[in-house]
Amino acid sequence: MHSFYPEIEPYESGLMDVGDGQSIYWETSGNPYGKPAVFLHGGPGGETQPNHRRLFDPAKYRIVLLDQRGSGRSLPHASDAGADLSTNTTWHLVDDLELLRQYLRIDRWLVFGGSWGSTLALAYSETHPGRVSELVLRGIFTLRKSELDWFYEGGAEAVFPDAWEGFLAPVPLDERDNLIHSYHRLLADPDPAIHGPAAVAWSVWEASTITLLPRPDVVSTFADPRYALAFARIENHYFVNRGFFDDGQLIRDAGVLADIPGVIIQGRYDICTPAVTAWDLHRAWPEAEFVMVPDAGHAFDEPGILSALIEATDRFAEGWPDA
Repeated sequence: MHSFYPEIEPYESGLMDVGDGQSIYWETSGNPYGKPAVFLHGGPGGETQPNHRRLFDPAKYRIVLLDQRGSGRSLPHASDAGADLSTNTTWHLVDDLELLRQYLRIDRWLVFGGSWGSTLALAYSETHPGRVSELVLRGIFTLRKSELDWFYEGGAEAVFPDAWEGFLAPVPLDERDNLIHSYHRLLADPDPAIHGPAAVAWSVWEASTITLLPRPDVVSTFADPRYALAFARIENHYFVNRGFFDDGQLIRDAGVLADIPGVIIQGRYDICTPAVTAWDLHRAWPEAEFVMVPDAGHAFDEPGILSALIEATDRFAEGWPDA
């Protein structure tokens, strides 16, 4: 089994102005002359964390992390009063990635994404296939209506009925026929007594279901009010708009990826992004390796998923000279 590489710190970081009044946080770590790789975090509305650097051999990789618009250390933060999400769409994020690639003077990079990060990785790679050397994807999520309905409109309730009660709690009884839209109203309410509990309930629902076994530390992180508000507002904004895609677009267009070496890694018992989506992508992109982890849920740091991810990044770095 593969596990995390040792902890490292960035050797360079900054805020990049991407227009629309938005600045995104970015950092680079590992080998400045190594194989470029960009890590795309989940959510949308999540953020990078130090362990994300540890998915790559620091002697082989130039590791690029960024916090997407409105999240993490990027500015303005979506939890701020009056935060405007009108210029926070999938295609703005794709453009931000291209700006960052050019700013860092990278010709081609390995693109690594899990959960929403896999969505953004697919959108970017299908738009700019010539800039992608390899793709490493985990917990595939494409924002099809069927995927959103499963997790946010009642399907996953059958597996987590106890956690589902907490998700329903902020929503009035007469507004439960379309929960994503009901949460949209609650999260946009200017009253902290309304948007605050709604954000925590939305965020904790996800945190309670993404691991095969309970992880109180994960739930605690997601329950932090500032994190939860940005996370919930951005996620819900994207879900109300179906990711700014035609339904099924990313799988429909996966033929564009045929010449890009890739790995699709999926936990068998992933409740958040069930395996059917990864399988549909595999059928549309048969050139990629498909890895079903038999004893894992959704989280990137569950042992089987973590091992498969690092095995993939190690393999794609073979032949790259050490520092």
